[in-house]
Amino acid sequence: MAENTTETLIGGLVLAVAIGFLVFVGQSTGISQPAGSITLSAAFRSAQGVSVGTDVRLAGVKIGTVTGIRLDPRSYRAVLDFTVPEGLELASDTQALISSEGLLGGVFVELKPGGADELLADGDEVLDTQGAISVVTLLLKFASGGGSE
Repeated sequence: MAENTTETLIGGLVLAVAIGFLVFVGQSTGISQPAGSITLSAAFRSAQGVSVGTDVRLAGVKIGTVTGIRLDPRSYRAVLDFTVPEGLELASDTQALISSEGLLGGVFVELKPGGADELLADGDEVLDTQGAISVVTLLLKFASGGGSE
């Protein structure tokens, strides 16, 4: 009888760890949208290095995550969907940039707030964007003498 109790306790522990892991995966990949957040989108010429779960930062502080990436078949631009806190008032001329943490670091989406009176609402698109800059391309231009193309 003692063996059945031990097996039941260990089985319950394994089940609890599995549920905790699934919750962690859902939150870190952005599958579950946090309560009190809105979804915005932005189209980039290049979204190199960005994936679902990538941080969205404002003034260096993580405020959201990328929840979806798709290709716009008309403009051939990468469209990112991301969440930000609901109470955060972002002007309609806010700029979205794909920035690098360093030469070997990852990338993140950086928001630079604008000064317009009109605010972004749930489902709006950030129009002013700057895509990822390829470090390899920059190094090749530097090595070749920085010729203009």
